[in-house]
Amino acid sequence: MTQTFDLLLKGGTVVNQDGTAPRDVGVKDGRIAGIGSFDARQAGETIDCTGLHILPGVIDTQVHFREPGLTHKEDLESGSRAAVMGGVTAVFEMPNTNPLTISGEALAAKIAAATNRMHCDFAFFVGGTHDNVKDLPELEMLPGVPGVKVFIGSSTGSLLVADDPGVRAILKVIRRRAAFHCEDEPRLSERKGLRVAGDASSHPVWRDEIAALTATTRLVNLAREEGKRVHVLHVTSAEEMAFLRDHKDVATVEVTPHHLTMDSSWYGRLGSLVQMNPPVREARHRAALWDALSEGVVDVLGSDHAPHTLEEKAKPYPDSPSGMTGVQTLVPMMLDHVNAGRLSLERFVDLSSAGPARIFDIATKGRIAVGYDADFTVVDLKRRETIRNEWIASKAGWTPYDGVEVTGWPIGTLIRGLKVMWEGELTAPSRGRPVRFLETLKKA
Repeated sequence: MTQTFDLLLKGGTVVNQDGTAPRDVGVKDGRIAGIGSFDARQAGETIDCTGLHILPGVIDTQVHFREPGLTHKEDLESGSRAAVMGGVTAVFEMPNTNPLTISGEALAAKIAAATNRMHCDFAFFVGGTHDNVKDLPELEMLPGVPGVKVFIGSSTGSLLVADDPGVRAILKVIRRRAAFHCEDEPRLSERKGLRVAGDASSHPVWRDEIAALTATTRLVNLAREEGKRVHVLHVTSAEEMAFLRDHKDVATVEVTPHHLTMDSSWYGRLGSLVQMNPPVREARHRAALWDALSEGVVDVLGSDHAPHTLEEKAKPYPDSPSGMTGVQTLVPMMLDHVNAGRLSLERFVDLSSAGPARIFDIATKGRIAVGYDADFTVVDLKRRETIRNEWIASKAGWTPYDGVEVTGWPIGTLIRGLKVMWEGELTAPSRGRPVRFLETLKKA
């Protein structure tokens, strides 16, 4: 029989935009070359996926891998190793490194450091500041850039653009969808006195839902006035979701697994390990996030993987830094929610693959379709595992889900036809490449 494929994923259940069904997937030259029923003799290599589900490769559109500048917490290699161990095939990394990713030179240095060193494919946001506005139209169109990222609140130095004129100036010049961290800096400054020393549960009191809603409302109003597209990162509050549902023509919406999983009761057990910006809030906000997800208001999941060492997190609040690991636990935590009936497997695929591709105009990723990159997240929906710190590949070496038992587990990570992870083991050398975007293909 004539060999048709380099690789065949056989006997699995494919979950895709056209439904869920038993199908084989053939791969040739790193691309999907056939979907259907095939004989194993048609392929040079066959992976037996009996009893497993084959998902389009999971894309995590918000991670902080800390390189350059803070590589004792994480670097591009270790962060991407955590990604593929958790079934993630591509990541979008944030610009708040040292130096900041706010110039063509800084971007080029990151891409050079990542290519064939990161285990997964990658893209790097460019930070929007008061000082680089004139450069943004060129920077946002460079290869490997998903767009501009702006901190309206919760940042320091030149990455903080807290004023409406500054945000408007950025919106005026950009052409692509930009991503925003929305917390109102004046309100945060006014409320600093509400922080209670040694008590991380006061974090959401300080950084309350009004700070988030105020910034989100300001952003959406400015985007509408300027006729631009915006992406609101890590939405945490019921009030924001009630507002955003009426502005979907302008704004897309991200939620994180930790805001869907945790509520303020977790502070009592884990203290500053739960400390994030924007914060984990009361249970009513978590319920509102799930309602918005079920109603289609939410477009995408992002882990907001932002590691710090345990020694740093052990500092007494508010000296403890905000952030936690998340890229490796995104898939198992969300599969556990699937098994609990909180969302369908198809909705998870939409949030983690098709959604990112749709929002950011990713080329040849986000679907299992002939001609697309052969990126797959292979999962066992029924496997029960207990998440442990020892499993975490991040340099930080810990997860707030240590000891949590989940149903649903990533078995394999395949990227452009290369089996990168299988059954908890790295199985290929790092071959990460920049993600391509439809809006910038002519620049590639």
